[in-house]
Amino acid sequence: MSAATTRSRTPDRLCAEAVDLARAAAEEAAAPGVVGEHEGLVSEGDRVVTHFFGCRELGYRGWRWAVTVARASRAKVVTVDEAVLLPGPDAVLAPEWVPWSERLRPGDMGPGDLLPTDADDLRLEPGYTGEDEPPPNSALTGDLADLAEAEDAEVTGGTPAEQAVVPTRGSIAALAEELGMRRARVLSRYGLHAAADRWEEAFGAKTPMAQAAPASCASCGFLAPIGGSLGQAFGVCANEFSPADGRVVSLAYGCGGHSEAAVMPKPPQPAPPVIDETRVDPFPLRPSPDSGSVPATEDASSAELGHS
Repeated sequence: MSAATTRSRTPDRLCAEAVDLARAAAEEAAAPGVVGEHEGLVSEGDRVVTHFFGCRELGYRGWRWAVTVARASRAKVVTVDEAVLLPGPDAVLAPEWVPWSERLRPGDMGPGDLLPTDADDLRLEPGYTGEDEPPPNSALTGDLADLAEAEDAEVTGGTPAEQAVVPTRGSIAALAEELGMRRARVLSRYGLHAAADRWEEAFGAKTPMAQAAPASCASCGFLAPIGGSLGQAFGVCANEFSPADGRVVSLAYGCGGHSEAAVMPKPPQPAPPVIDETRVDPFPLRPSPDSGSVPATEDASSAELGHS
């Protein structure tokens, strides 16, 4: 370690003792009564010291007045360099500024809001290609570019989809427009992967709902399939009682509303009565004499008493 480095870390004695000078500079920059107690000092270099004072200003909790003093080589007079209000270790600071494009989150858009896309958005790619067509991000078509260069004409900027120019007959653009397929840009592979990652994170196999599900959406009858390459891994839930109703879900996702999770059994139906119409069972209109519990007798005495 050099001698110069050692000296720069050791506060200069005269600068360190200039507390009153630093306080006066802080009160001049702020107001009387706002500057608090002396909270220490730090060496900024050879014969350069910064004094810190507490700040009593409302709304600046944890901030400190920093007054830097210095003196010239071989001089005994200490002068003030600057006095500023700086945040301390416990100061309340505003969050770091973030551009609007990074602050925007799904669901932030409301009715009437417009969300512009960059011309070189990685999520999009040309909807059609051809050697006779300029890139979709080009501001001018080939014919207009030649005309503007020859006559120094002023033309309106924008993508080819915004230009009121009729495509050349027989070109890919003309055929795409005739078939109703002319979109300046479509989803790129990066855009598809980004969308798949979002959907997998929201309604995928690693969610708590899917971990506790009795089966996956691949075997659910409420899953509505979708076309394209995304249909190999995703579908749309059509169960109104599911937490993912109307959402794009992974085939590995699942919930308790699976169509085959708990099938309600049908109530038992009693067997219909069987009627035999091939035979007749005789039923006597009167019981036989010997069908009772008391045997029949011909005793005259018992007959008088009413016994049969």
